Amino acid sequence: MKTRVAIVEDNNDIRKGLMMIINNTEDIECSQTFSSAEEAIKILPLNCSDVVLMDIDLPEMNGIECIKILKEKCTQTQFMMLTVFEDDAKIFQSLKAGASGYMLKKTSSMQLVEAIKDLANGGSPMNAQIARRVVASFQKVEEKKALKNAEELTKREIELLELLSKGFRYKEIAEKLFISADTVRTHIRNIYLKLHVNSKIEAINKVFDK
Repeated sequence: MKTRVAIVEDNNDIRKGLMMIINNTEDIECSQTFSSAEEAIKILPLNCSDVVLMDIDLPEMNGIECIKILKEKCTQTQFMMLTVFEDDAKIFQSLKAGASGYMLKKTSSMQLVEAIKDLANGGSPMNAQIARRVVASFQKVEEKKALKNAEELTKREIELLELLSKGFRYKEIAEKLFISADTVRTHIRNIYLKLHVNSKIEAINKVFDK
């Protein structure tokens, strides 16, 4: 059974080109095309396709808002953005709205076909540069979390980490700070929990950026 693909694209030439690529490929077929979000919202829920290729920059309502509405009406449909936009805001707004894939219009016909098949089979296809942006964004979020958590460390915990970074052992740190070795271990456990790390090297790197 062929995967039914709907296209929401206001550019007539692009829409026809996509339809031709899809219909010339085995296992997939273009079941519906729409030139606006409003048209798609009105008609698509009457016969939901398996996959929807969605442009972002549509005449009135944009593709991101369109997906939010269609996602509730076509719960089994998989949505993929097909757009010229590469900025982080558009990418994450699209994913948050319910898109499972994000491909650029400059993608080759072969890559697009593979992306549609991948999406239909439960994948989340993205161009390499888009995937890198997603990964980089998550890394930034983790870095911000680490910095925030580092600010929550007590003066004693910072002092203890500084001694660890200088190579002092737990027993030596206990003697310097006039506390027991068990107390040192308790501080270390608390530091690991706050920073979400599993080793002193990770903790030192997060706090002192070494």
